[in-house]
Amino acid sequence: MRPESLFPAFAPITSLKGCGPKLAPLVEKLVGGGRVLDLWWHLPSGLIDRRYRPAVAEAEPGRIATLEITIDRHLPPRNPRIPYKITAHDGSGRITLVFFNGREDFLKRSLPEGEIRLVSGLVELFDGQVQMTHPDRFGTPEEIEQLAAVEPVYPLTAGVAPRTLAKIIDHALAKAPPLPDWLDPEYKRRQDWPDWREALFAAHRPDSQVDLEKDSLPLQRLAYDELLANQLALLLVRRRLKRLSGRLLQGDGRLRDALEKLLPWPLTNAQKQANGEIAGDMASDKRMLRLLQGDVGSGKTMVALNAMLLCVEAGAQAALMAPTEILARQHAETLERYCSQLGVTLALLTGRDKGKARAALLQRLAAGEIDILVGTHALFQDDVVFKDLALAVIDEQHRFGVSQRLGLAAKGQRDKGGVDVLVMTATPIPRTLSLTAYGDMDVSKLTEKPPGRAPVDTRTIASDRFLDVVGAVKRKIQSGERVYWVCPLVEESEQSDLAAAAERHSALKLALEPELGEGSVGLVHGQMGAAEKDAAMEAFASGRSKLLVATTVIEVGVDVPEATLIVIEHAERFGLAQLHQLRGRVGRGGKPGACLLVYSGPLGETARARLKTIRETDDGFQIAEEDLKLRGAGEVLGTRQSGLPEFRLADLAAHAELLATARDDAKLILERDPKLASPRGRALLELLYLFERDAAIQYLQSG
Repeated sequence: MRPESLFPAFAPITSLKGCGPKLAPLVEKLVGGGRVLDLWWHLPSGLIDRRYRPAVAEAEPGRIATLEITIDRHLPPRNPRIPYKITAHDGSGRITLVFFNGREDFLKRSLPEGEIRLVSGLVELFDGQVQMTHPDRFGTPEEIEQLAAVEPVYPLTAGVAPRTLAKIIDHALAKAPPLPDWLDPEYKRRQDWPDWREALFAAHRPDSQVDLEKDSLPLQRLAYDELLANQLALLLVRRRLKRLSGRLLQGDGRLRDALEKLLPWPLTNAQKQANGEIAGDMASDKRMLRLLQGDVGSGKTMVALNAMLLCVEAGAQAALMAPTEILARQHAETLERYCSQLGVTLALLTGRDKGKARAALLQRLAAGEIDILVGTHALFQDDVVFKDLALAVIDEQHRFGVSQRLGLAAKGQRDKGGVDVLVMTATPIPRTLSLTAYGDMDVSKLTEKPPGRAPVDTRTIASDRFLDVVGAVKRKIQSGERVYWVCPLVEESEQSDLAAAAERHSALKLALEPELGEGSVGLVHGQMGAAEKDAAMEAFASGRSKLLVATTVIEVGVDVPEATLIVIEHAERFGLAQLHQLRGRVGRGGKPGACLLVYSGPLGETARARLKTIRETDDGFQIAEEDLKLRGAGEVLGTRQSGLPEFRLADLAAHAELLATARDDAKLILERDPKLASPRGRALLELLYLFERDAAIQYLQSG
């Protein structure tokens, strides 16, 4: 149950003065939720400082100034397109106030001739004269004195006025309760951090630019609170999974030894080490929960197959789950090549399998006639019953959340011990991100590539050299190779100038098919149905089409050994990790691969840095760290659809050290106070509720 102290935090924003039913939906969209605490986490992005109060003659153009002036004359325009002007003076000089669409009655009432008024706004020089267009604030000296000398500036959306939002946020802050402190007192003292409520108020009331920086003490404190909630929740989940008894799985090695003889080249040292770590986990009576991180082409699939074969040697079943049908089919084809020679039965189950065929497959699965089942999230469905599932391998984990991880793990037989879970990702994840998403896992890394893979030759080329690029594509295809052409969007939106995939496909068909033959230019994009996508991929894989125009649906895992060139249009719009993933689609056969990054200038600093990094290095882990620095965590891996946590206050690039401390702190807390029963433990429960990580609290109760 959520503690009573936090009821105000979760009250709807419509309970706040000034936030009626008309305004509430706009505010909700802006701040990412409709509760009072969503306003707490909507922090200022700037400030207006009204403390500069010079004489008119000394006011610096380009600065916000607050001036005390006597109003001289109102000059209403005869033509509504001409601005309304008011002349005024002080002892040092004259100034003109300018209003577009000014309402005469309102202005005459607010700024009466002959009276002293304070005005605050941006000072400008026009024809050598001091002027102020649309002062932000004006009124009597008494009225202005009541205003804050420094005002926060919040990110806005259409339909919400800055002053209105600031007032609503003030009302929300007034509801913030004093909460018991969940921080270690000694650590808090060393960091010189304020109390939680004080930090929240200070973050919303910056006094200078320095207070807006990520390393200001109040912002550090709030970020740490959020990171601590995240780490504590992950450790509770991990502890729960680790507590579930595992089963001792030990094979006799016959299938794994036979596999090694079938491989085209010897295992790398990193693969051998990962195999050893996984076998060690599976032989223990604790559940395995391991992340296998490997760069594009580092041989993860063979490590996963090795683990599944160990499982089959021990007389049990294994499952491999992929995020898309294309990927599931491809895994099935790759693994079948080896399984068929090893006498291991492998089957594929996707959402498209229906009726009798599906029923027959499920019957064989339940009878134990299928050793390894490959599929999409169709594997989660209730009617999918294994005779004895002992290992679940999940590919491209960042597409699935923690709950799905637990879902597949629940398919095993309780009486035999639970299901071991091995998660694979080809997206090298920076250490900081990996802690926030996979803090509940042990990690194996594949840092070497098998000997058959040469680095991909990567070059940048300006989009005005389009014909040269088409020429390079034609030459590749004429020499028997295949090419990907990646576009960032499917349909032209009216405002957008992006090259849409459909349009690019038509242009390339016109340019190439007369020479290369009808149907040689294929198209695949995210708006297509699964069958259509599969057909397009199949045509490319079999060589019926030679050039595949695609959106980023080919980003993960697609394997066509004959593809040696990839053209990425508008490369400046892609993240580093994504460019690296895409580049990894080529050069997978014996021939060297090439990647052309086509960009449209002029390039911003970040885009230039990204393209430079991708040209200079092939190391996915280095690329991932660089990506985090350049773009921040929100965009790396596209957090929104990735099952990675989204942080409201913490910035993983700026607060990486705090994350490591929060990790250690959470470990220590649970070692000393596993039930969170001490005074600090009870305060930490409030922290978990405050940051909505309370789903993990059930794992405290369930022991």
